[in-house]
Amino acid sequence: MSDNLAATDKEGKGPPIKKKSRFEERMKKWGVPIAIIFMLLLLFMPTPEGMEPAAQKSIAIFTGALVLWITTPIPIYLTSIIAILLLPLIGAVEDQEVVFGTLGFDVIWLMVSAFILTSAMIKSNLGRRFALWMVTKFGKTPKMTLLVLIAINFILAFFVPSTTARATLMVPICLILLEVYKAIPGRSNLGRVMMLQGVQADALATSGVMTATSGNIIAVGFINELAGGQIGYMDWLLASMPTAIITMLITFFIGFKLFSIKDESNFQDVMGTLHDELKKLGQFSTDEKKATIIFILTVILWATGDYHKDWFGFEISTEQTAVLAALLCLLPRVGLLTWKDTNIKWELMIFAAGAYAVGNALDKSKGAEWIIKNVVSTLGLEQMSHAMVAVVVIFLSMYSHLIFTSKTVRVTILIPAFIALAKTLGMDPVPLALAAAMTMTYTITLPPHSKVNTIYFGTGYFSVLDQVKYAVVTCFIGASIISLAYFTWFKVLGL
Repeated sequence: MSDNLAATDKEGKGPPIKKKSRFEERMKKWGVPIAIIFMLLLLFMPTPEGMEPAAQKSIAIFTGALVLWITTPIPIYLTSIIAILLLPLIGAVEDQEVVFGTLGFDVIWLMVSAFILTSAMIKSNLGRRFALWMVTKFGKTPKMTLLVLIAINFILAFFVPSTTARATLMVPICLILLEVYKAIPGRSNLGRVMMLQGVQADALATSGVMTATSGNIIAVGFINELAGGQIGYMDWLLASMPTAIITMLITFFIGFKLFSIKDESNFQDVMGTLHDELKKLGQFSTDEKKATIIFILTVILWATGDYHKDWFGFEISTEQTAVLAALLCLLPRVGLLTWKDTNIKWELMIFAAGAYAVGNALDKSKGAEWIIKNVVSTLGLEQMSHAMVAVVVIFLSMYSHLIFTSKTVRVTILIPAFIALAKTLGMDPVPLALAAAMTMTYTITLPPHSKVNTIYFGTGYFSVLDQVKYAVVTCFIGASIISLAYFTWFKVLGL
């Protein structure tokens, strides 16, 4: 920390510096030895029955990396580099392309494009204009600002069938708002809550709309084909959207308890300044017009993904649309940016590559599948009452994202398994599988658990530990609300 910054904080002109608690300091101090101990214990213990040696090695490296990502004794990108190096070195994967190739994943390109689009919004002042209008119109207080952003997330879920696309749209808006509020990454609780609730609003809104992600559609296919259900768009919406809204509202207020923002700004004093800043922007500039056209084109392509083949004869994916938008931003004369204008965080790309490498190793080695099967067996689901089985299945499904880094993988493995379990126990498989499927989008606990998490985490406004604390509470509330709906609301709907 510089002397000037320290002085600013002492004078009260900047946001207060959040000091790490003793627990966080101890975690950072002991993170490396704890990670090594856990990894070595898992690596050299006798291989459990039914587990392949590669799966054991993958689980060991995943556990060690998880400890380091949470305790942060070293930068998170260094942990990813270590994981990428260890996976092929100790034989967790046979082909090193499985791990070294993750830097070429579509999510990496999506993240690059997101940073370029953010730079375009900032340079053109389009984002600033929109943010200032939003703040002066609706965001009279921090809570109102956050509610507006959450509402936008839920509305977009109906029109943009991609969680990552919605994150790419929302993050630039959040960054501009936080710039207006003079929030500093890593220090501002307003920024911390805004970004964390952005992650959660994206995930919860997705759970409420069947077409908001491919995982929901795949789950409905399993339910209708394997369980004999007749779940359609409106069935899913009526069953899931109320639980998503209730969970979001409850966790919205919990966010203020976890990260108090009441003393961050005097909003009454700042509103006049914000109105003046909006007036200073004047008429739309050429760069703003270019950015507007690029963003409208991007939103249209994202929102109409299901119709591309009929219209064009080919499909333009979410990632291709994002890269196209980035290209348009950078093209001479057409665009408004040079490469020097972009603010791409390559350390985040390395971190994401390592996270996906570990996730791939777990999936390919069947380590994740072994863990889930043994959890189900250990819990003794066959001996429980039907009501208890339903609750356990919903909670197990909710927290299964701690192991699987892919919603599609979770849906593919768990939904058929839960349908088979329900049939074996004489339960109706349709409502059980539907309730479990509604939890599949709650991939909110760690940055590598979804592309959305990684994009929001890249802003630097919250730490891994911040996300874990908030997500554990949200997932518990979400699972509880869905369990309650299973026994009540589902019956009202005739499910």
